[in-house]
Amino acid sequence: MKFADEFRDRDKAATLVREIEKLCDQIEVTRHRPLNIMEVCGGHTHSIFRYGLEGMLPPAIELVHGPGCPVCVLPMGRVDDCVAIAEQPGVIFTTFGDAMRVPGSRKSLMQAKADGADVRMVYSPMDALALARKNPDREVVFFGLGFETTMPSTALTVLQAEADGIENFSVFCNHITIVPTIKAILDSPDLHLDGFLGPGHVSMVIGTAPYEFIANFYRRPMVVAGFEPLDVLQSIWMILRQIREGRAEIENQYTRIVPEAGNNPALAAVARVYELREFFEWRGLGSIDHSGVRVRDEYARFDAERKFSVPNIKIADPKSCQCGEVLKGVLKPWQCKVFGTLCTPETPLGALMVSPEGACAAYYQYGGVKRQAHAEPATVAS
Repeated sequence: MKFADEFRDRDKAATLVREIEKLCDQIEVTRHRPLNIMEVCGGHTHSIFRYGLEGMLPPAIELVHGPGCPVCVLPMGRVDDCVAIAEQPGVIFTTFGDAMRVPGSRKSLMQAKADGADVRMVYSPMDALALARKNPDREVVFFGLGFETTMPSTALTVLQAEADGIENFSVFCNHITIVPTIKAILDSPDLHLDGFLGPGHVSMVIGTAPYEFIANFYRRPMVVAGFEPLDVLQSIWMILRQIREGRAEIENQYTRIVPEAGNNPALAAVARVYELREFFEWRGLGSIDHSGVRVRDEYARFDAERKFSVPNIKIADPKSCQCGEVLKGVLKPWQCKVFGTLCTPETPLGALMVSPEGACAAYYQYGGVKRQAHAEPATVAS
């Protein structure tokens, strides 16, 4: 298949669903409980809701929404740090659009902008570097966040700034790593998982080898999946086939994009600019060892945390907000006490309602998937 509409074919989707149902009937454990399959990536959560895939699957499969949205796992204290930097005189603070409305303890970046801070939305870190060139008398800070998917572009921008001799550019580094996060989820006593839909975008950079511990030590299958409806359904079918056959392996459904060995130039840039932090604080998951990166000493002049004073204080989420439980897969979005009432995309209490990859925002936009499950004949939404 070459075109997007071919990955959204209703007949092929119906065929895959029938095959999934056959496999479920052949797996003994489904007679007693559903199989819990976690989609790690927020992009998969978005696709599942958008195309109504959860409602197409048999009751023997329970999809668990994971922590793969980098904006969603950003703790409130780090947002406060962003605001503190943005409000300093002479600073142009740049960020991707989905981070603008993530609430801090006092305000979001959007509210800081309304209060007079020079906060600008950019589409890439290179846009921020271009602003630094045009404004040599201002300090331009780029809010670097995301998993290994976006690390290379930030790293390459730092290297470009060094090559061009630009000194008024820096990165507020909040990049995070996927492998320690999955390990933390597997070690959680609150959740039993039978398999994983592996993140396609992250895997495009790191390849599939880093996930081998999931199969080797935890005996759970993972299938790296694409983001179209047929990608997701085929990947679920591949996971079920492993379970039926008693296998636990790392398979790559997204072979048209993901190389087994990853992207070596991207990994080289990441290794050159970043080093692992001892720990990083995650919303809902707490502190996870070696789950984030920071700028190496050699590039300290491009590190906003060293250029500027930041509060760096841990701030608890509002008690009414249950983002942490949703991020860990313990709760579904609609089970949160404030979902759709006090917490909406217009008035978010938590980051999961802000980012388009957040489970709460996806369900709010495309809602009714679970409540209407199996009430109507399943079709792929067009």
